[in-house]
Amino acid sequence: MNIEQIYTGCLAQGAYYIESEGEVAIIDPLRETTPYLSRAKRDKATIKYIFETHFHADFVSGHVTLSKETGAPIIYGPNANPTFDAVIATDGQAFKLGKVTIVALHTPGHTMESTTYLLKDESGDPYAIFSGDTLFLGDVGRPDLAQKGKERTQEDLAGFLFDSLRNKIMPLPDHVIVYPAHGAGSACGKNMMKETVDTLGNQKQLNYALRADMTKAEFIKEVTDGLLPPPVYFPLNVKMNREGYEDIDTVIRRGTEPLTPQTFEELANSTGAVVLDVRHQSDFIAGHVPRSIFIGLDGGFAPWVGALIADVSQPILLVTSEGREAEAVTRLSRVGFDNTLGYLKGGIAAWKAAGKEVDSLTSISAEELKSRMANDIPIVDVRNDNEFEGAHISEAIHAPLGALNDHLKELPKEDPFYIHCAGGYRSVIAASILKSRGIHNVVDVAGGFKAIKEAAIPVVQ
Repeated sequence: MNIEQIYTGCLAQGAYYIESEGEVAIIDPLRETTPYLSRAKRDKATIKYIFETHFHADFVSGHVTLSKETGAPIIYGPNANPTFDAVIATDGQAFKLGKVTIVALHTPGHTMESTTYLLKDESGDPYAIFSGDTLFLGDVGRPDLAQKGKERTQEDLAGFLFDSLRNKIMPLPDHVIVYPAHGAGSACGKNMMKETVDTLGNQKQLNYALRADMTKAEFIKEVTDGLLPPPVYFPLNVKMNREGYEDIDTVIRRGTEPLTPQTFEELANSTGAVVLDVRHQSDFIAGHVPRSIFIGLDGGFAPWVGALIADVSQPILLVTSEGREAEAVTRLSRVGFDNTLGYLKGGIAAWKAAGKEVDSLTSISAEELKSRMANDIPIVDVRNDNEFEGAHISEAIHAPLGALNDHLKELPKEDPFYIHCAGGYRSVIAASILKSRGIHNVVDVAGGFKAIKEAAIPVVQ
């Protein structure tokens, strides 16, 4: 038996490849299927099953394409209602894979169809669980994504989750390995550990949600407390996962169409496409297409695209570093953004050579910020709530990037204001959004709060 976790850091997502005696099961695959097909070919094995733990909200799964390419059935747990052909397993149904067995354990709570897959070894003993978003390391799945108003509240779902954990997962032996669908950084939970694999016994000791003496009322309160609003694109990804989607090869072929500066500009004007610049922030600062939005590939790219652009049908035109066009389109498609129309051939250099207008972003060092603070300048902190509460510059305006639109009235209309995040990535995203809306009196603080602390600028906690 071979178990391989295929972890994607940008989405903090774990897919799984399980092989026994030449038969393979894939659990929660990403949209692009090549990694799974290549591994099976390497092992001279056949993909027999494609298991889905639930209808994912934060990414588009590769289940539909992978089933089409391999003939393997897609398997969901009870209550799933996909519009395509799938096996809807009953609670406790077993699936033989070589010399091992995978058992579907219905564990509703995160969603009503959420299912944990228990892997039993050759002797029939519990070996591992693939817990999807039911159980994370250090946390459990948020119970607010599948609520339906008064009919089914997040408190109702949290109650189902309590029962699922106590009745299906916690009775399993402590040595059972926990393989979750997500790790730290995912919006599907709020307190995940940075590790991506652990034992159930250790989680019983460390995970607040698995305390043996916890009442259901206490669990519901703790699990629902402090939940941030889910990203707007989540329901759109659920819809794609439930109803199917366009073939990724078609999406990539369309999205990697090279466009001359003139064609690029005409398409932007005629389609209302967002010009998305995915280069490094230093490149964007130096020069970019006016009104373009920066979200760099080398940061939390896909989740920020989903949170800030939100509408998966939005047309997108790309400005990339040379050779990274297909990567950008692929990573957009992972979160359902399939309407990429092409990229600027030759990049910003070709744009300049064509005589097109170029914008730039003013950026200063933290040392320079320190010297300017003698004049009581406005400073905007776009970090998250917990980061800001931990420490921040006194009198700073707190405008978290994900809620930037709610704070526009607080920003100075004419005088320069200075914007920072933790390390310099999110502040450039925020500045690009502001500039795209005609707010050009923004100044980026390079290096963010890390550089601010190194410059010994006073902060409050």
